[in-house]
Amino acid sequence: MRQIDLMNVLEYPVISEKSSLSAEKQNRVVFRVKPAATKQQVKRAIERLFKVEVDSVQVLNVKGKSKRFGRFMGKRSDWKKAYVKLKPGFDIDFASA
Repeated sequence: MRQIDLMNVLEYPVISEKSSLSAEKQNRVVFRVKPAATKQQVKRAIERLFKVEVDSVQVLNVKGKSKRFGRFMGKRSDWKKAYVKLKPGFDIDFASA
């Protein structure tokens, strides 16, 4: 796959309390990825973009919530999340990246 295609796989890192705990305890980083992305594409994109080695990738589909907008019911979009476990000794610093 071309370099430009791999960069379009990742959307942005998910910064939350749960992802911060996962990063500290298990050396995992959480990203929001394109719905059509595969584990192999996510792994290659992380390795090339951040120059780290990836141990494993777990992906899950997050279902959008039903929300009320005034008097109308609506639904937020479904999206895909990837938990990326890095090999020991590697780290991603989002402040400098």
